[in-house]
Amino acid sequence: MAATMRNVDEIRDRVILGEFDVKNVHTTDYPGNYPGYDDTWSLQKFQKNFRIDVVQMDDTSLEFDMVGIDAAIANAFRRILLAEVPTMAVEKVLIYNNTSIIQDEILAHRLGLIPIKADPRLFEYRNCHVEGDEEGTEIDTIQLQLKIKCTRNLRATKDSADPRELYLNHMVYSKDMKWVPIGNQADVFADIDIGPVHGDILLAQLRPGQELDIVMHCVKGIGQDHAKFSPVATASYRLLPEITLMETVEGEKAERLKRCFSPGVIEVENHGGKVVAKVVNSRLDTCSREVLRHDDLKNAVKLARVRDHFIFSVESTGILAPDVLVTEAIKVLMTKCRRFLSELDSTEME
Repeated sequence: MAATMRNVDEIRDRVILGEFDVKNVHTTDYPGNYPGYDDTWSLQKFQKNFRIDVVQMDDTSLEFDMVGIDAAIANAFRRILLAEVPTMAVEKVLIYNNTSIIQDEILAHRLGLIPIKADPRLFEYRNCHVEGDEEGTEIDTIQLQLKIKCTRNLRATKDSADPRELYLNHMVYSKDMKWVPIGNQADVFADIDIGPVHGDILLAQLRPGQELDIVMHCVKGIGQDHAKFSPVATASYRLLPEITLMETVEGEKAERLKRCFSPGVIEVENHGGKVVAKVVNSRLDTCSREVLRHDDLKNAVKLARVRDHFIFSVESTGILAPDVLVTEAIKVLMTKCRRFLSELDSTEME
């Protein structure tokens, strides 16, 4: 009976990686499916099991563990990060002069994809249906200007062939996009430096006589409408790997076993003059299943993944800090839940 219970626990809690298949991929712990298990959902049980552990965080990236949830919730959280957390991005490009070799449409597209350093929480969504609001207002629009002209450098040496010495302003970068305050924005955002997140993004190359005169309007939007509004460069998750040695692996086999995994997963130790393999950090494994190609090793290792332990990696574009993005995504998810409950209540009343 104990062996049977262990098998059931494995089916419920682990995804098993085999040589030719992956087992237990579906969630099966719903009420009544397993005799002797109480799988009814309760808030108290969820609060006891759920946790978030921050593993690594810097200005642009965040890695954290989300434990005790179903894959559907984890995926919903990932999709919200990608497509439903708002940012500010260039929406309208007014080209007054463009004598470069780049077509207007291509240049406008490049400008739209540049991340804009501005907190979207301080702005409202633009109402495009209001008559006379084509230019936007200080509460829903950021105006940027790109005005630059390439000229010859009269101080360049006679025999020089380097464009960087021959010409002035021949490389147009995102740092040349200047913020033009609208209304009272100069006072409201006096302590905030609004503009491109990165100033070294190449926009165009010019030659003497060529110039750009462009005005851009940035509005608030979400990645669901256009990828330029997505606040993350990437947002992904993976299940926590679990590697178990089913038998003692010694000698040359231990060295070979170590090479089958990512660095840091398996290490070899000297025990009484014998070299023995030991699992050090399963988290670093990429689950390549390389070990299963070796006939003398594949039965010595069990590869699995913990079903409810998700390792999230969030890389921000720099518009907002990654921890802020996670907080905003949670708020969006909470709003969706409240809206769903409200719809249920209204249906029951009808």
